[in-house]
Amino acid sequence: MAGENILIVEDEEDIAELLEYNLARQGYHAEAVDTGEKGLQICLETLPDLMILDLMLPKLSGLEVCKKLKSDPATAGVPVIMLTAKGEEEDIIAGFEAGADDYVTKPFRPKVLLARVRALLRRGAVSRKSADDELIFESIRIHIGRHEVFSHDEKVDLTNTEFRILYFLASRPGWVFTRRQIVKSVHGEDYPVTGRSVDVQVAALRRKMGISGDHIKTVRGVGYKMGD
Repeated sequence: MAGENILIVEDEEDIAELLEYNLARQGYHAEAVDTGEKGLQICLETLPDLMILDLMLPKLSGLEVCKKLKSDPATAGVPVIMLTAKGEEEDIIAGFEAGADDYVTKPFRPKVLLARVRALLRRGAVSRKSADDELIFESIRIHIGRHEVFSHDEKVDLTNTEFRILYFLASRPGWVFTRRQIVKSVHGEDYPVTGRSVDVQVAALRRKMGISGDHIKTVRGVGYKMGD
């Protein structure tokens, strides 16, 4: 049995109950709330192992909730799966830029969602084991456990997706990766993200990294690499 604590923020009662039921069957401890405000409060109080977050919530939207979570060092490490009926490319990009770790569209298959939950929890376990690991490339310093990035000793604030893209490229300097390979490494198989969204995220990453962003090279017709 799994035993991890999962917080569900969903205002549709039938969906919240469906999620609680399926998660409980897999041995998870699931709790559901129906507003973003309650979700933020409980997350601060209990620090769940994962949050499933509806995008369209009353008053405080899922995007706002995610941004607040990821901007607070106390809750930034909580993985977030956005669960929403909004499945356009622009919506998916907005979700990732807000800091979401995964994005599942409604209607959804419970088995697929559970697979995403397991993948994120495994990824979190690996990160915790590597809490003292640090990766250095040229002027860039990446602390894996603390989820911190420094460029020329200046701290850079990145979203979870930007952090993972940077770490993926920096851990294999000189290797060229396609956009599909980058998506697979960051989000897993069969993820509904296009090459354009990867370009958007890389452009944002370069901008935030300043001069160090020049180390991320575009390989025309293929994808991206770190360094020459």
